[in-house]
Amino acid sequence: MDRKDFLASIGLSAATFALINCAGCSKSSNSPSADTSGPTGINFTLDLTSSVNSALTSNGGYLVSNGVLVARNNSGAFVAVQRSCTHESYGLIYQGSANRFYCANHGARFSENGSVTNGPASRSLTTYHTQLTGTSLRIYS
Repeated sequence: MDRKDFLASIGLSAATFALINCAGCSKSSNSPSADTSGPTGINFTLDLTSSVNSALTSNGGYLVSNGVLVARNNSGAFVAVQRSCTHESYGLIYQGSANRFYCANHGARFSENGSVTNGPASRSLTTYHTQLTGTSLRIYS
């Protein structure tokens, strides 16, 4: 077997291996869903004294609950948006130092009011109302 035949057989073997291993490929639970809309009918309350909600006791902190990303911005106000990017539904993070929501998968950025500041997303995030009463934070549509 000469060098050309050898390299051709390696290439064919690699392509066959990739095809066999990817034959059942489909979107996994870690992949985005087709739905890029935020949840509707939102109405829940977070107890800010509970340890599971401790991220919201500091400015710049955030958490995800009921499909909603709830953040406490640098001025201490609470903001709530859908938890997933409107581009392909990957999970968002809140970057408190930059006052924005960010999708690490494709680089989309959104302001605190949900508007797109950098694509590839082209649609604003669904936003939700917040109401603080004592140590209870209500998030609602």
